[in-house]
Amino acid sequence: MKTATQTTLHQSRNIERIVQGVATSDGAGVSLTRVLTGKLQRRLDPFLMLDAFGSDDPDDYIAGFPDHPHRGFETITYMLAGRMRHRDSAGHEGLLQNGGMQWMVAGSGAVHSEIPEQEEGVMEGFQLWLNLPAKNKMDKPWYKDFSSEKIPEYTTAGNVTVRVIAGSSNGVAGAMTRETTEPLYLDIHLPAGAIFSTAIPQTHNAFIYVYRGAVQVGDMPVEAQRMGILSNTPGADGLTLSASEDARLILVAGKPLNEPIVQYGPFVMNTQEEIHLALDDFRNGHFA
Repeated sequence: MKTATQTTLHQSRNIERIVQGVATSDGAGVSLTRVLTGKLQRRLDPFLMLDAFGSDDPDDYIAGFPDHPHRGFETITYMLAGRMRHRDSAGHEGLLQNGGMQWMVAGSGAVHSEIPEQEEGVMEGFQLWLNLPAKNKMDKPWYKDFSSEKIPEYTTAGNVTVRVIAGSSNGVAGAMTRETTEPLYLDIHLPAGAIFSTAIPQTHNAFIYVYRGAVQVGDMPVEAQRMGILSNTPGADGLTLSASEDARLILVAGKPLNEPIVQYGPFVMNTQEEIHLALDDFRNGHFA
């Protein structure tokens, strides 16, 4: 457990808009909720997608995500519950378990699979897509697994528990830092009656997603299974939220790239020509 230094904010961001996710399926029929869709990519630049998955019905997740390609961005898979086996075309293999996280940079191209390693019980978590700057889209792909105990965590005086997946919060550095987009990714657990504050760089786009209970930001409630897009109010230097009931949420923020976004399925580049090249390279077996 890390020791935090509570930041004093001058002004909290507010909720600009509430978003309800879209029920869909991906992979070999895995049921999930797509919270951040293509329509929000420009507003929430540098983030491209957020999927929330959670079920205790194996029919919803057992087939997993067989071999599929990616190019041009990063994926962050965070498991709240369950076990997922990762394998990729570079020969890497790892097991993602309760509370663990995998950070993968697809870069110039990777083919990987994510298959549940369980036949019963709850499978729950998130996958977030983070765009790469144009200068890094063709970097060599890599990934890193973090077990639950490797993710820094702190508890405030108000008994709020915060897991720092990326960036830093109240003086506690997270498991990952990334240049250019400078992502912040927190998993926040609030007991009933708690108040929590953390700094967010004024340069960053940001949102919260509540996955248990409900929270209040200013006079705006955000209920479970809802995203709250945070305003980019000049002078706002962070976020303060409260909970009248036990609540859990993720807070995600990042510095926008302000570059063209051209997506074709699992390929995200800057031009149509680069998308055509990605398709050709994948069909010709040139991914790592």
